[in-house]
Amino acid sequence: MPTALILLAAGQGNRMMSDRAKVLHEVAGAPLLAHAMAAGRALDPARTVVVTGHQAEAVRAAALDIDPEVAVAEQTERLGTGHAVAQARPALEGFSGDAIVLYGDTPFIRPGTLEAMAAARARHAVVVLGFHAADPKRYGRLVMAGETLDRIVEYNDATEDERALTLCNSGVIAADCATLFELIGALSNDNAAGEYYLTDVVGLARARGLSAGVVICDEAETLGVNSRTDLAAAEAAFQARARARALENGVTLVAPETVFFAFDTVIGRDAVIEPNVIFGPDVTVESGARIRAFSHLEGCHVSRGAVVGPFARLRPGAELAEDVRVGNFVEIKNAQVAEGAKVNHLTYIGDATIGEQANIGAGTVTCNYDGVFKHRTEIGAHAFIGSDTMLVAPVRIGAHAMTASGSVITSDVPEDALAIGRARQQVKPGLARRLMDRLRAEKAKRKG
Repeated sequence: MPTALILLAAGQGNRMMSDRAKVLHEVAGAPLLAHAMAAGRALDPARTVVVTGHQAEAVRAAALDIDPEVAVAEQTERLGTGHAVAQARPALEGFSGDAIVLYGDTPFIRPGTLEAMAAARARHAVVVLGFHAADPKRYGRLVMAGETLDRIVEYNDATEDERALTLCNSGVIAADCATLFELIGALSNDNAAGEYYLTDVVGLARARGLSAGVVICDEAETLGVNSRTDLAAAEAAFQARARARALENGVTLVAPETVFFAFDTVIGRDAVIEPNVIFGPDVTVESGARIRAFSHLEGCHVSRGAVVGPFARLRPGAELAEDVRVGNFVEIKNAQVAEGAKVNHLTYIGDATIGEQANIGAGTVTCNYDGVFKHRTEIGAHAFIGSDTMLVAPVRIGAHAMTASGSVITSDVPEDALAIGRARQQVKPGLARRLMDRLRAEKAKRKG
């Protein structure tokens, strides 16, 4: 049966103390919204509707950036979760299948949990995701009648006996799409908050003779982000899971607690990640590569056998082929480095192509930006770039060519040629001593 996702992302999140919409705050380099949408993709949804509210245009733009096929609805008045879900109805007009409601600030629900909810729909008209809370706090409580869910009670409306229950409501709910909207249409706001509670659909379903059931997940999956403290906890939870997954998959983490992954980091088995390495979004490190300490990678690809760092930075568009060496205090951006090439010291390579087995000397800079446009540098196979060479792009260095140390190269260098682009050295005998004597005398005069 096809499934539609309704993802609620309308809240302001006052406790975040932020000018930014809550669902746009990031965990592991991606908005909370992206994590929630990724969880839902496990169901291969036929349609996805994101319901916006606070900072609607910014959230809309983020949702479309994550998935250009998503539909976006806006909740212009904040009248509760039931009212928010109702805003998705026009986007799902004519849809025949199940709908599942997720939350943009709850990023860690596992795909397997959502699959269990979908399976439970074969037995129940409405399925709710619940969890046993170590400290139930102000969560809504799930009131059971044997194996059947009887109703959901919000904390403010609960009796003392109901507040003593530990089975809590995550807010995630699944039902036939038409049934869900029919029940939402019957909601009342006669409660302590004066809102239309999505949770009330369970009581309405039971009153109509429909069955309701519960799928129970681990409490950690239901972690919601409502404050900066929650955001930090969510980051820590993500990183702990990512590190454990990397170790289980055959990656060596020398000091796991110091390595930080992005939401989409991919690392092959037998790769070695040394301490204090940070991965930004869109990084792939192939099997057998080594990322040395204090390196920062984002938007790049590192092939097997390559070594990066220590203290290296790979920026978006950096492509390292097999057995490349990138050393300390090297930055590479939008550049392809071919097999066996070496960029070992204190160098910036931007908007460039480096041929196989080329050697880039310490202090080399590809001068790629003229203040308006970026220009490319091409360095041929087996070329040798002398230390402290400035390559003023656009420029091409041929295969097996060389540049002399300290050169400023502004024109193409043919294959096998040596280019020297520096001022001729002049030596003035005795001038250093005379100059220093004069300066010291001037200094003494000023003190006197």
